[in-house]
Amino acid sequence: MEPTSLLKDDERIDQLYSQDVQIIQSPSCFAFSLDAVLLADFVRPNHRHKLCTVDLCAGNGAIGLFLHKKLGGTFTEVELQPRIADMAKRSVELNGLTDRYRVLNMDIADVFTAVPKDSADVVLCNPPYFPVTAQSQKNPNRYLAIARHEITTNLETVAEQMSGLLKMNGHGYLVHRPDRLTEILTTMQEHRLVPKRIQFIHPKPGRDANMLLLEVIKDGKPGGLKVVPPLVVSGDDGHYLPEVQELLYGQQK
Repeated sequence: MEPTSLLKDDERIDQLYSQDVQIIQSPSCFAFSLDAVLLADFVRPNHRHKLCTVDLCAGNGAIGLFLHKKLGGTFTEVELQPRIADMAKRSVELNGLTDRYRVLNMDIADVFTAVPKDSADVVLCNPPYFPVTAQSQKNPNRYLAIARHEITTNLETVAEQMSGLLKMNGHGYLVHRPDRLTEILTTMQEHRLVPKRIQFIHPKPGRDANMLLLEVIKDGKPGGLKVVPPLVVSGDDGHYLPEVQELLYGQQK
């Protein structure tokens, strides 16, 4: 089947060259961004054949698909918005991964109707970052408003569902905003998710962090949080620095 036969109006195929993955995107409703690539890179490798991974707020499935070589086993992608979930399903097909991936078009609040509690080894989430405001409610692009603002889910629900899905000592991974760090750490711990590793992402040298990556372990031992070296995305000239360049395009020969 020709890849373009999987496309609908106003869609394109983008490639993450470093992982040889193609993703169906639509500029008018949703496209993965650097945070998805960074979260996938932050996840620890695990090639166990029976590994069970769940991606909450999966969008067009980018993060899960970026991990197809790094994690073994099966993936469940959970996405609320029907059009975006449909793109995720077709991206799975495009990459020939239908034997390992399934896409559930549902609210993450209902995930236990389809995925048993305490069954996942790894849970990923790139949630909406921003609390709801009058402005976000009026955003004419509903797809983007739901992806960016806590209109249909929030941090509390994400933590609750992540904890419920994970087996004891299972690993959760989250990308979020540093200005909510205190709330994030508190909420995670309230749901038996012990923060173990954190990385701050800075847009340019000398600029404040604008993103954080967090790894938690369900019912992990208290303490022992590692703050790993920060990642700076671009130089002062606006071009990606070599580490980010490699994440996007692979090693340049």
